[in-house]
Amino acid sequence: MEHIFREGQPNAPTFILLHGTGGDENDLLPLAQALNPKYNILSVRGEISENGMNRFFKRHGEGQYDVEDLNYRTDRLIQFLKEAAETYHFDLTNAVPVGFSNGSNIAVSMILHPDITFNKALLYAPLYPVDLVNDKDLSNVEVLLSMGENDPIVSIQDSQNVIDIFENRGATVKQVWVNSHELTREGIIAGQSLLKDD
Repeated sequence: MEHIFREGQPNAPTFILLHGTGGDENDLLPLAQALNPKYNILSVRGEISENGMNRFFKRHGEGQYDVEDLNYRTDRLIQFLKEAAETYHFDLTNAVPVGFSNGSNIAVSMILHPDITFNKALLYAPLYPVDLVNDKDLSNVEVLLSMGENDPIVSIQDSQNVIDIFENRGATVKQVWVNSHELTREGIIAGQSLLKDD
């Protein structure tokens, strides 16, 4: 997978940066710098092209996921992360997914996957309209959900669904409500706060 790796301070955690639709591996580098400049960075480009826009998985329309492809791409991304951890010598158990929009959505899929464990995640403008039978215990997970009160893509009901996915599985959820489908200063400050325990 196309990606950027930047080494941080020794034994620092690693941000897994996952861009939104139409972005690339450069998009969230300033966000990582703002959140904590000491961390390693692994920024990944989505493998799907939708009308020339990079994405992490296919969809049939806005909010209509190709679940088969989502599962396939999630497996591929997890395998890539495991290989990257060996290549770049970072601890995958101490990695923090940081996603925006489509990147947040593939991050949710990874967090729910049985083959990988994250203790923290920062998800900006997530949407996850998938019927779940997965009851993975997330009681050791802290997650920031930055959601828009007037988001034209993700309704408040859709945002509440994401909250429920995590809370129903025992995760500690920190909510930040912003205006729209966006990265904001409030969201960054909330992310910094959640990371401070490291």
